[in-house]
Amino acid sequence: MTNNTFSPSNATLLLIDHQVGTLGWVKSNSLDEIKRHTVALARSAIVTGMPLILTSSQEDQVQGPLFDELIDTAPEAYANRVQRAGIVDAMKDANFANAVSATGRNNLIIAGITTDVCVVYPAITAVQAGYNVQVVVDGSGSPTTLADETALRRMESHGITLTTTNQLIAELAQDWSSDNGQKLMQVLFEEVLSKQGG
Repeated sequence: MTNNTFSPSNATLLLIDHQVGTLGWVKSNSLDEIKRHTVALARSAIVTGMPLILTSSQEDQVQGPLFDELIDTAPEAYANRVQRAGIVDAMKDANFANAVSATGRNNLIIAGITTDVCVVYPAITAVQAGYNVQVVVDGSGSPTTLADETALRRMESHGITLTTTNQLIAELAQDWSSDNGQKLMQVLFEEVLSKQGG
């Protein structure tokens, strides 16, 4: 297999359904942690110029709007978000799939709520369409730990790489002394490392 390190120049970040209603269903991980990691991922894309695509489903229903910290972090991506009418698999929504394709990138980084519904299906569909996919597990979550673990096992069986926010940011940086590396280290420190264990 060829070296396929994800970088800001070859990857796209997809944040799926980080909505206030769906977040309320998550019990497999701390909501504060998921929010921090999601904001760190969004900031990482923004500071490095990596494409960032947000999507939501039925904002006028129980799912609600995207959470405020994400909107505040990525106002441009929020304004351009793909609002789905109810299609569970975001990659089967023509507007979302076209937005992903338009980036010209073959490497997709995905995080979303919930892992067992809103992440597993588009991640598998993307792999089947020829994309390389990494799912950020700590920027995602499910109603139960069992649901989360089952979805992760299903994705791994399709060749999807599971990662964490810290691991992904380090992969994007490659060298902390580089320009992108310095920006990413600042994001990692401000959004994740400085807020752990409090």
